[in-house]
Amino acid sequence: MAKTLLGKLPRQAVGMLELPRIAADVLEGYRALADLTGTVSDALDECGIAAVVPAAILRPTTPGARLVAQALTVRNVKSRSKTSKLADIEAHNLAQPGDVLVVQGVANVSSMGGVSASVGKRQREAGAVVDGGVRDIDHSRGIGYPVWSSSVSPISGKRRIATVAVNKPVKIAGIRVQPGDLVIADEVGVCFVPCKRAAEVLEVAQRLAKREKGRLDRLAAGMPLEKWISL
Repeated sequence: MAKTLLGKLPRQAVGMLELPRIAADVLEGYRALADLTGTVSDALDECGIAAVVPAAILRPTTPGARLVAQALTVRNVKSRSKTSKLADIEAHNLAQPGDVLVVQGVANVSSMGGVSASVGKRQREAGAVVDGGVRDIDHSRGIGYPVWSSSVSPISGKRRIATVAVNKPVKIAGIRVQPGDLVIADEVGVCFVPCKRAAEVLEVAQRLAKREKGRLDRLAAGMPLEKWISL
């Protein structure tokens, strides 16, 4: 049964209360990919899906972090108020272990700080992706809650940002992300895989990874370049 909402938003601002779930073996298949976002990016290309953001735009705040998780979405907008209008707590409240918070935020203003990261960690989330500002990144790193963001800023969003939707479609670096979509992230970038196509994209990614490994193995074994280049 879905959890009870916390009353921080009107009910109509909250979309699905339970995400469509991707099979565990599919998630594990993605996690087993050695070159995570590079391989998935190539697979998305083959499938005709434009949904990749380089790390130059969404930067990881934790070196070496890798993430394969389904998206809980939050949409924040600019606002002026005497009290905080942030309501990401509603998304945290819906989180299942291993989910990732995906926030359409505001540039250079924090949509996520230490408190929100701590709540996410308590909920056993995989981390967060924020198209906007975050702060307290030493804290999120320290507790093992990886964050990818488009900016890092000490400016508080408490009276500058309002949450207007949870678990409804968001745009992250121009890419439309639906609740439940698969998020693949590492130090190279972030990929978004439509939930309904996760198994299809994985099959392509595994084929590409197998081919690439075979080529590298032959190169290491000393195959002449004139033969290797045609593989």
